[in-house]
Amino acid sequence: MSVPSVRIQESEAAEEGGSQAVKAQQRLREWILAGDLPGGSRIAELALVERLGMSRTPIRAALMRLGQEGLLEALSSGGYAVRTFSEREVADAIELRGTLEGLAARLAAERGVRPAVLKHATECLDQIDLLLRQGALDDDSFSAYVRLNGQFHKLLSGMADSAVLAREIERASSLPFASASGFVGVQAHNPDARDMLMVAQHQHRQVLDAIAQREAGRAEALMREHSRLARHNLGLVMQNPQQGGMPGVQLIRTQKNTPLSQR
Repeated sequence: MSVPSVRIQESEAAEEGGSQAVKAQQRLREWILAGDLPGGSRIAELALVERLGMSRTPIRAALMRLGQEGLLEALSSGGYAVRTFSEREVADAIELRGTLEGLAARLAAERGVRPAVLKHATECLDQIDLLLRQGALDDDSFSAYVRLNGQFHKLLSGMADSAVLAREIERASSLPFASASGFVGVQAHNPDARDMLMVAQHQHRQVLDAIAQREAGRAEALMREHSRLARHNLGLVMQNPQQGGMPGVQLIRTQKNTPLSQR
């Protein structure tokens, strides 16, 4: 067998292994968020080999990636366990993402954004407007909103023209429940869902206008305020976790009102 053929086979094997790892990661994430792998439970690698029908290599890669995401924690004795999160941890993660996005909005306004990028962001918001004109929002509408909302936030992080900041926003957004659409699903079961999304959309428009007008302070303040909606939805979830309708909510522990000296 020639050297090029060997290299091609090695490349194909590596690509297949990477694809298997992604599939394992997606499946494990689904099981964790659905409660099939409860918070605190230890992940048995051999059991996953049998359950997923894969070798250990892609499963180990998937476990490592979920550890980096924060859904799993490495055990001192080896292996991983499903993490749980305090309400405060989730709130802090949302606050961190909002702070970084606020900085991105400020830098975008200070540095200026190309008209083509502003046009792309405006078109994204126009599509959200079309969704919100519906009298009622069904599951498909919410799914479309999540996709477009994520697209807008991605565009916004890129407007700062900072690879460092974009990377940190992506890292903060990958924390469990901290993404821009992390708690949007809660609104699907809320009678005021459309009104809440209209408020969020108004804030989107105002932030984009502030960036276009080069109003840095206003852009940052608006983006910080925008993240408060996610904090509000976190509060709604924790009031009635069983009926929140949000995948993974069982991993969030209710924050007890204990004195600071005992925390």
